[in-house]
Amino acid sequence: MRICFVSRRYWPAVSGMSAYAENLLRHLVREGHDVVLVSQYRGDPQGRAVYGGGPPPPERVPEGVHVVALEAHGEQEVTEGRPADFEADVETMRATIAAEHARAPFDLLHAQYAYPNGLAVLRAAHDLGLPAVVSVQGGDGHWVGTCCTTHETMVRAVFAHAPALVIGSPSFAAEVSQRHGVDPDRWTIVSGATDTERFTPARRPGALSDPPVLLYHGRVDARKGVLDLLDAVADLLARGRRLHLVVSGIGPDTGTVAGRVAELGLDDVVTQLGYTAYEQAHEVYRRGDVFVSPTYAEGFSNTVLEAMATGLPVVSTDVVGVRDCVRHEDNGLLVAAKDPAALADGIARVLDDTDLRVGMARRALDEVRARWSWPVIAHELTDVYDRVRDVRVPAIDDAPVDPDCRFRAAPHLL
Repeated sequence: MRICFVSRRYWPAVSGMSAYAENLLRHLVREGHDVVLVSQYRGDPQGRAVYGGGPPPPERVPEGVHVVALEAHGEQEVTEGRPADFEADVETMRATIAAEHARAPFDLLHAQYAYPNGLAVLRAAHDLGLPAVVSVQGGDGHWVGTCCTTHETMVRAVFAHAPALVIGSPSFAAEVSQRHGVDPDRWTIVSGATDTERFTPARRPGALSDPPVLLYHGRVDARKGVLDLLDAVADLLARGRRLHLVVSGIGPDTGTVAGRVAELGLDDVVTQLGYTAYEQAHEVYRRGDVFVSPTYAEGFSNTVLEAMATGLPVVSTDVVGVRDCVRHEDNGLLVAAKDPAALADGIARVLDDTDLRVGMARRALDEVRARWSWPVIAHELTDVYDRVRDVRVPAIDDAPVDPDCRFRAAPHLL
């Protein structure tokens, strides 16, 4: 099958979507598919500063994948003081897909992210008479469509007209169905996955260093709970505990985190690594003893799976997209979100209870290898492709543009 995969973010952008896309593309090629990656990217300094940006580096593209890099000029209107023009980027993606199809016809289009990519893919699929799949992976379910009537209309059109809607977890599907009136039967659950060949334990699961090392790895974003984690660390230190925190990653709140570390007097106990390339991420996990993800919401957490595959016990929050892979006191510990005191208590319990800590880490390691490795998940997606091969996409009309949408001022958050 010849597949066009249209990505919202790909390396060098630091995002779970980038890791997901790279691994999926590699396994699609292994299964014998011909794959074209159409990748949006930010090329401006402002966009690069938040996630990283620029066209996909050749060394990060799986062998056998043809790449078409598209700079998001519409989004980059914000650098000139104008609202982001997502509509222009949709039309660019649509035209690019059509041009690639004319060069060598596709059998199927797959969008990673419902808007703007999903809309562009569905419009291209309608034009070309092709089937399409849309993956909903995070903010496109949590926040897009709650921002303005324009995006509410367009996201709901994507949910209504995609031949297949893929989403990472039952709790995330339930949230999006409730928010946007989507029939729950429309969803196909295909969970996140991790590269269990790359992410492996370096020592006995659940082992502790002296002092213990807490690890936060991922997007440095207040919505991921990283500021709550700093408050929890300050609380634990005030209780007389010795520990160290490693914060790995970049994001919209990198500067805020640095300021908060100084404000709390945590300079001696917090190490901020900044940007970590995916090919070095497994080494970062091996620096930690306990992985902490105090996120407010996920589609499905790649970082939690990577930590599990590395043999780390996980402390996370009882929220959408996490509770589907972390079971409290079984393969991880869950606490209330946005509650630094509860987070501190959970971390303290895991540090103090050896049987709990080691048992959680071992069960999580066994489970991620059996259920959430990439060969398993890639095969599930190709089953979805086969199911929709004869389904066509209706036309999707435009909606009036709301220039005051918050994402038009800060498109990197979309």
